[in-house]
Amino acid sequence: MTETNIYDAAVDQTAKDAYFTAGQGQLIWARFKKQKAAVVGAWVLVILILSGIFASFLTPYDPTIAGRDKDYLNGAPTIPQFCDDNGCSLRPFVYALERERSAKTNFRWVTTVNTDKRQYIQFFVEGSEYNLFFMTFDTHLFGLDEGYVHLFGTDSTGKDIFSRTFHAINTSLAVGTIGVLIAFVLALIIGGISGFYGGWIDSFIQMVTDAVRTIPAIPLFMALAAFIPDTWSAEERFFFISIILGFIGWPTLARRVRTHLLTERNQEYVLAAQLCGASSGHVIRKHLLPSFTSYIIVDLVISFPYMVLSETALSFIGLGLKDPVNSLGVMLQNVTSADVLLNYQWYFIPVIFFIVLVMAFVFVGDGLRDAADPYGDTKK
Repeated sequence: MTETNIYDAAVDQTAKDAYFTAGQGQLIWARFKKQKAAVVGAWVLVILILSGIFASFLTPYDPTIAGRDKDYLNGAPTIPQFCDDNGCSLRPFVYALERERSAKTNFRWVTTVNTDKRQYIQFFVEGSEYNLFFMTFDTHLFGLDEGYVHLFGTDSTGKDIFSRTFHAINTSLAVGTIGVLIAFVLALIIGGISGFYGGWIDSFIQMVTDAVRTIPAIPLFMALAAFIPDTWSAEERFFFISIILGFIGWPTLARRVRTHLLTERNQEYVLAAQLCGASSGHVIRKHLLPSFTSYIIVDLVISFPYMVLSETALSFIGLGLKDPVNSLGVMLQNVTSADVLLNYQWYFIPVIFFIVLVMAFVFVGDGLRDAADPYGDTKK
């Protein structure tokens, strides 16, 4: 037997030992890495989440009314360039925009592009103040010394769509996070009690669960929209929508928790803990729930796109968040008119980010679900 064969055999044995001694989390991660679509989705998701968190730094302007360009309404995207008819430059630049009255339009204001005047993009420029991690900053990744740069164009009020899009991602993810956490806590408590005790307690809880599941979401939010006072601030409406999404999103996970506990509560390790004097809460918290932690994590990841979709749909039909809050649903309200479809196609750029965000969650959730299944085919 050659040294190469001996080395290969040792490597294989080490790999086998590592596999049989690996923890549940290590096994899930090893299976997850083999799924290319899930890994790509995870990287995209990380980039989008970080872009949302650091949106104030990455974007040049305040996404609210304070950051609008009054001289460039419904403006097309301004694409940075390096070369034009006047030569090339190592620094990216955009052309200056000039607003004037034209006799051709009955002396209405018209915005024209001055191709003879370059405006060079600056990096790490000072701009509007923002709060990040409980600190105040005024540095933005890029901007102009004079004028504005609109990578995604502007809307009908002159607000920068690029800035609004990244802040909208942050808002939609925040709503989804709060909703998922509320639904997660309720599902663990309600599903744990139902599955562990069984009997009439289980029957009563399942009646309540079925009642919550049968509540139609759209009529419910229409009623709540009529209930919300117009005097509520954007922050109050934000938290109200998040809480409601959480309170109607727990039944599915609660059912899964209940089903697992019904099958596990009579296992030997549970009976041993009870014979040692452990309380019911201790058995559920320390023994039963950790036995399927991986499935709970998978359910949480899969629940995120549904929460984001719910917030987007409600805001899209005018029942959720509204201006000046920036969310993906609020921005999608602007693409419903035929005028936008025909003349202002850049309004659809946030739609692309919305689709990518949801698909990334779906791919990651599917990958985690397959990786957490110990009986799944890991070679596919």
